Amino acid sequence: MNFTRTLLSCAALVAGLGLAMPSASAEDCPRGDLDKRFCDRDGDMIADTPTDPSKWADPATLIFAYTPVEDPAVYKEAWSDFLVHLEKETGKKVMFFPVQSNAAQIEAMRSGRLHISGFNTGSNPLAVNCAGFAPFTIMASKNGNFGYEMEIITYPGAGSKKVEDIKGKTIAFTSPTSNSGFKAPSAILKAEFNMIKDRDFKAVFSGKHDNSILGVANKDYPAASIANSVKARMILRKVITPEQTITIYKSQTFPTTGFGTVYNLKPELRKKIKDAFFNFKWEGSSLQKEFEKSKEGQFLPMTYKKFWAVIRTIDKANGVSYACK
Repeated sequence: MNFTRTLLSCAALVAGLGLAMPSASAEDCPRGDLDKRFCDRDGDMIADTPTDPSKWADPATLIFAYTPVEDPAVYKEAWSDFLVHLEKETGKKVMFFPVQSNAAQIEAMRSGRLHISGFNTGSNPLAVNCAGFAPFTIMASKNGNFGYEMEIITYPGAGSKKVEDIKGKTIAFTSPTSNSGFKAPSAILKAEFNMIKDRDFKAVFSGKHDNSILGVANKDYPAASIANSVKARMILRKVITPEQTITIYKSQTFPTTGFGTVYNLKPELRKKIKDAFFNFKWEGSSLQKEFEKSKEGQFLPMTYKKFWAVIRTIDKANGVSYACK
């Protein structure tokens, strides 16, 4: 992926909206946008592991959660083989936690009840800065390609053939923390089409990408902003048919769900978890069965600082705060 081009285009978007970058303030340790509980002495933009071993967490049971973009029951089964592998690698029991919202997922990690997780693209920065999430991998295809596009979709007969046609109508978003489900389309609609929520269209929140997609397919919503990777998996599972939706806008490529741990796990345990992601055998697994639908076939090493730069730029354009609430 061409991150330089992506970042330049998003920087132009920020400049075009006339938004200033926040200034840094002197603190007792370097932390950037991180919550005051954390430090970032190495400059990687994620919370450092505590230097005091008494503050390391070493739970008997590890809790794992996947981003709540679709039916939790489907993904509990999809992750079953990986979780068995994780138990073997760590020597600990692992439980799947079916989160119902991005906010609940972030709060679970912030409060110490969630140890390993995949946070969706848009909520990743808030999880990093507020909850101490330390991501290190994303899913990618076997040849190393990764990411998805935001699409604005409608249905045949809705009377919308281009983005401007949805003025005055309702657009379904997923949640305020979602990149493709709210933040990216909000910035794009404002910068490219001079369309602003509440002035030019009504916004409703469906909670999940599959809810928005089904809502358009069933003609409950005249339009929706969604991640096309979710739509692709729903089509392959025959939840909807390709003919039920029409795409009237497709964005640049964004990074997909980031996986990692809470910052304060015992270092030896964090290493075992990280190794488990990278030595997992996809072939014939329940994970392959589900995610090959969107062409993923491996865990790719990544850094939050580089891979989420475009998302942080979009957040600045939208005036998003990473402060804990």
